[in-house]
Parts: sequence; C-alpha cells; structure tokens
Amino acid sequence: MAEGNGDKTLRKIAEAFKDLANVVTDSQSAEVKVSPFSHACSLVSPLFGCLGVAFKFAEMDYVAKVNDLVEASKCVQNLQSLIELDVQANTVRKGGSHTRNLLRVKRGLDMVRVLFEQILVTEGNSLRNPASKAYEQVFAPHHGWAIRKAVSVGMYVLPTKEQLLKKLNEDGKCRIKFA
Repeated sequence: MAEGNGDKTLRKIAEAFKDLANVVTDSQSAEVKVSPFSHACSLVSPLFGCLGVAFKFAEMDYVAKVNDLVEASKCVQNLQSLIELDVQANTVRKGGSHTRNLLRVKRGLDMVRVLFEQILVTEGNSLRNPASKAYEQVFAPHHGWAIRKAVSVGMYVLPTKEQLLKKLNEDGKCRIKFA
C-alpha cells in the first residue's frame, strides 16, 4: 500500500496508463505489450486494498490475475498474441486461461474507473454511493446473490474519500481526467 512511503499511487497509475495510451495512439498496429500492461495493472492493486473488506475478494482475484499476466509476459509479447494463443488452444473460456484472466483484470480496471468517475460527481465524503454504483455496473452482473449481498453489507465499512486519499498518500488536489 502507498501509505506513508511518499508514493503518489494515483499519479503513478495515471502515468503508466498514459504511456500505454500513447503507444496505442502513436503506432499503426496499436500493439500493446503484455509487460508494460501488466505492470500498469499491478499499480492499481493497492486501490482495492484501500477499499477494505467490501472489495477484499476483488483484490485477491485481481492480484492473482495480474500476476498471471506478469508471468505470461515472459513468453508472450503482446495482448493480441496472448488472446490468439488461447483461441488456437480453445481455452479462451477456460478458468485460468490468460484471456479469461485478462477479462477479469479489465473488469477490475473498469470498476476503478467507474469508482473514480462517481467520486468526482458525488458530493460529500462518503464512498458508499460511488462504490455501490461502480460495483453494480461492473461486477454485480457476474456475481450471484450471495456475493452481491456480502458486498452490499461491506459497503457500510468503506473508508471516506478523505481516508482513501490519505491511504493513497494523495492530498486531494490532484485532478483526474477520464477519457
């Protein structure tokens, strides 16, 4: 976690994904390398930990999937090749496949994106409504009743916006832009 070590977690995440966006917009092939992508995704992991018990399962799942992509980056160059290998092996939908793990990581990134979009448009210091909306949009359609209910209960113990920014070692003055 970023707390107390001088890191600006949100800024590091923004820089890493901006670099990836530049690769996509600057190149003809829009070839995203697995290594920098998985590195950027690994920077997001502390965010889940800062959200507490409501997102503990998401944090564990996300970290495991990102670690799989880090390992895959040792032998697969880009995301398109990673997917093509699973298509050829007919393992795209198989649990533990790189493609399925990539999908789960994408959902984690989507959740964080929606969370921060909601934080920016929601008044007050509570994270409950922004986190609930983010969860409902991204994860809830893929979860059964029991998991949805557990997450709903966990929403009551989320940190405040101020506490989240403090855990991330942010001063609250940064401006986040979403494309």
